[in-house]
Amino acid sequence: MNRIDSPAALQTLRDEIRSARDPERPCITICAGSGCLAYGTRDLVYHFREEIGRHGLEGLVELRTSGCHGFCERGPMAVIDPQRIYYQRIGLEDAREIIEKTILGGEIIDRLLYEDPLTGQRIVRVDDVPFYKKQLRVVFGGNGTIDPEKIEDYIGIGGYEALAKVLSAMKPEEVVRQVSEAGLRGRGGGGFPAGRKWAATRQAAGSPKYVICNADEGDPGAYMDRSLLEGNPHSVLEGMIIGAYAVGAGLGYVYVRNEYPLAVRNISQAVGKARECGLLGADILGSGFGFDVLITRGGGAFVCGESSALFASIEGRAGEPRAKYVHATDKGLFDRPTCLNNVETWANVPLIINNGVEWFKGIGTEASLPTRENTLVPVLASVPIISNHSKKVYGISHHV
Repeated sequence: MNRIDSPAALQTLRDEIRSARDPERPCITICAGSGCLAYGTRDLVYHFREEIGRHGLEGLVELRTSGCHGFCERGPMAVIDPQRIYYQRIGLEDAREIIEKTILGGEIIDRLLYEDPLTGQRIVRVDDVPFYKKQLRVVFGGNGTIDPEKIEDYIGIGGYEALAKVLSAMKPEEVVRQVSEAGLRGRGGGGFPAGRKWAATRQAAGSPKYVICNADEGDPGAYMDRSLLEGNPHSVLEGMIIGAYAVGAGLGYVYVRNEYPLAVRNISQAVGKARECGLLGADILGSGFGFDVLITRGGGAFVCGESSALFASIEGRAGEPRAKYVHATDKGLFDRPTCLNNVETWANVPLIINNGVEWFKGIGTEASLPTRENTLVPVLASVPIISNHSKKVYGISHHV
């Protein structure tokens, strides 16, 4: 893909991507998040490709792999568009039947549908499945619709539009003000107002300044950050670039657990693609603003989810916390002003810029703007446990 050197060029590319896609063309989207991969999704994708080729359907039927859909205990799963048919617990032998009966014959395969345990009803459309029906999947909605390895998929659904708006029409102070007024809070558990942190970093003396994405999700059973980095890494990157512009940073880090190999791979690929397209590096979108991101793999220490221990790990030291009277916004990474936010926090930023403060506030309640119920929380009740323990128990990291 050529370098995108202006907001106009980005919009032209988006229009080309959208015009080249037929919304009526059959598309089989198979979940390839870690949960479904544990159930054998890779082999399932291979079987679908074989069947598409065997029936001469190349170019007529699209096969897409996406990030986590959230209902992990039902994997492997697939959504067939444009009808939005939801098949779950698909076996390798089912690929041929789906192609022959559903794609070619327009027939619904009843045994592959989800059965509501309360009513016994078999449900055809994914949006009618009770697990999904009452969710407003604001942050994770893109997981089931794009291939995380293809930047054009993200651009096609409006990706980097918020960045173009910020760099072409907004001053850094305006961005900070919007994030503050929206009431965005830290999604890592602390709930600290993101706008206040951004403002403090911007006003802090000293340079260079840094922004960091904390993806060291060490709580047992936690899966949200992993799912987002695996399924929609560009949403996190776009939020980080916007944040860097707002606070005056030129370099950022994504600190991700080495135990998350797919997340490490997908965010690393996303950074590489963004650099290749000119969305990271010098003079982003012709604005004169430059920013780049490095990936740091954590060494497996739970304590490195704490900000000061995380800074020490990035710096190549043992991940040990320091006194909290020193604020990261004044002296964080390398003792320089640093703005650190959680994965999900960064991913909310483009949504606020694109949709506005009132839209974001409208999702929540008067006392909580917005609530966390607007996001998809994956369910892993029946997923096999795959361990990949790091030997670096003190959390000393290595950069990518």
